[in-house]
Amino acid sequence: MSATDTLIEELRRHALIVGEVTLTSGATAQYYVDAKRAILRPAGFGALAELVAGYARRWEATAVGGLTMGADTPACAALAGGADVKAFFVRKETKAHGLQRRIEGPPLRAGERCLIVEDVVTTGGSTVKAIQAVRDEGYDVVGVVTVLDRLSGGADAIARASDNAPYQALATIDDVYPDRPDRQAEPS
Repeated sequence: MSATDTLIEELRRHALIVGEVTLTSGATAQYYVDAKRAILRPAGFGALAELVAGYARRWEATAVGGLTMGADTPACAALAGGADVKAFFVRKETKAHGLQRRIEGPPLRAGERCLIVEDVVTTGGSTVKAIQAVRDEGYDVVGVVTVLDRLSGGADAIARASDNAPYQALATIDDVYPDRPDRQAEPS
């Protein structure tokens, strides 16, 4: 089974929750995908490591990260997958004590080539915040990878914020929950 197939199967088995939930955006949905339930298991993490490390190499990233908590597992997976990158995490706000950093991890240099990662994209808001924080510090965004895209417009927001850097969803809600009640009918 390919890494993509393994990841999708792990998301289906462990991360898909059917029932009404409130999303980060404030919207309600009839299902939820808690990707961490799948990617923090050996099979899901192994598949994620192979896939994220592959994109880091392909896009010549030197650092991988994004907004904490959604980016923590994918960023670490890039390291586990053998990508020659630094992992970093973007805080929601600059730390008020210590080194007073917004971006945590090994120090990044000006012009660092950052791959932004996220566990689940709905509206893209968290990913856009990470892109903005990385750019504000003088680093380049070479691409964006998400574990799962809910296909709710987030890809468009990310494209605008990243100046159309490549965007890759490792899985979509269509892959994980193809029979969901709100699925758009495909044109005939």
